[in-house]
Amino acid sequence: MNSLFTNVGVCGTGAMGQGIAQLAAQAGSQVKLFDASFERAVQAKIAIESQWQKMLAKDRITPSQLAQFLSRLHMANTLQDLSSCDLVIEAIVENADAKRSLFTQLCEHLSTQAVIASNTSSLSITAMAAGMPHPERFAGLHFFNPVVLMKVVEVVPGLATSPAACEQLKLYVQSMGHQAVLAQDTPGFIVNHAGRGYGTEALRIVGEGVSDFATIDRILRDQVGFKLGPFELMDLTALDVSHPVMESIYHQYFEEPRYRPSVITAQRLAGGWLGRKTGQGFYTYADGKAQIPAENPLPTVEQLPPVWVSARAARRAELLQLLQSLGARIETGAAPSNQALCWVAPLGFDVTTCAIVERLDPARTLGIDMLMPDPSTRRRVLATNPATRSDMRDAACALMGSDGKAVSVLQDSGGFVTQRVVATIVNIASDMCQQGICSPTDLDTAVTLGLGYPMGPLALGDTLGADNLLEVLFNLQTVYGDPRYRPSPWLRRRGALGLSLSHISI
Repeated sequence: MNSLFTNVGVCGTGAMGQGIAQLAAQAGSQVKLFDASFERAVQAKIAIESQWQKMLAKDRITPSQLAQFLSRLHMANTLQDLSSCDLVIEAIVENADAKRSLFTQLCEHLSTQAVIASNTSSLSITAMAAGMPHPERFAGLHFFNPVVLMKVVEVVPGLATSPAACEQLKLYVQSMGHQAVLAQDTPGFIVNHAGRGYGTEALRIVGEGVSDFATIDRILRDQVGFKLGPFELMDLTALDVSHPVMESIYHQYFEEPRYRPSVITAQRLAGGWLGRKTGQGFYTYADGKAQIPAENPLPTVEQLPPVWVSARAARRAELLQLLQSLGARIETGAAPSNQALCWVAPLGFDVTTCAIVERLDPARTLGIDMLMPDPSTRRRVLATNPATRSDMRDAACALMGSDGKAVSVLQDSGGFVTQRVVATIVNIASDMCQQGICSPTDLDTAVTLGLGYPMGPLALGDTLGADNLLEVLFNLQTVYGDPRYRPSPWLRRRGALGLSLSHISI
């Protein structure tokens, strides 16, 4: 098969169809636009041509390129007009019956060698191809919105899809200037599956009363480097899009606990609090701008107490070095004095459990999240326990913010925000590798490009250490007794062997 499709049909001329058609024409194909409404197809053609005019005005293309692009974009009045196409990409409504009906009609007109690709984000390619003539030529070709800017495309074979068809689609995506990743035909493919951990775990944390939306968003931006916090992201995508995806993947995986949706999003969806587009979501919007509550100022403390650090603290040497750099008076005895502020730095456990197990005075004990190396973060995250005295909390905040770094304080729970969210993300990604849904390399590439994470889940796991994340997960299981924190066998093996997460074959 050739590496480039000469004649391409695009069925469905909404935002996705327009973007796909634009890329296909720019890649050198003759493109035919078809829509059930001819008027919509005409408007789509005008919109695409307008995009090229804007590119010309910005000197991103030359007049010669513009002329070439315009000469490749055509209208199709009927499906029969697509009969000469060697590739047809479907980008209609996300409804299985509607897509099957279209595919049935296409098969009446296309050559048996023509490839038919669906831009579905959630429907099974195998199920849609079942009963169709020549199912080996059906595949998923999942672009992301906005198509031109989002540089990753998932190529998804069904059970009967030929490897040659997938290889041709991968090469074609590359000719468009995008990155192709190969995903098995499983719920959510790669990106929507791997993205389950971010929002769902943040919702659980809010649901437990550990913290509020704005604080969790700040922590995940400032500690890990996410561009948007989970609640900012859900407000941007809108809950009428994101909540149904949560429910769909949860049910398609037969109620797998890791993907359990939240009543918080279900309630907001029912109430029409969808996010930015409705002016009300997790945040209230005025003129399109989120009204985010200001952070509380750091308390003023005249004299700080001495500090003592648990021998079991994660990154204990780094924590001691940090306290020394902040000018703290550090106690070095086996047990703290009666005046000392006691620091624990658990992985997965709650501060209360640490205080009880280590026989510390809970009133003077606070936790600090040391999963991430402190120099790499813009925020320090502390946790009280139900007995922590307010003066000790204030002293801890004043000390940890004395160099100007932001400080957040959480209510006690198993794990901190970053620990729970990151461990969940890496665990789900590891389980995807265990299932053979994709290669480790394609997984990290897809998530980085498709979700905008600061790095892929497996690369993040490499950075923090599989052993540390396993400790978080095992301890969260102990605290909550919930199977959603069950470590993936793939992650457990790599943690036990001390191997890299991302560069080992499945």
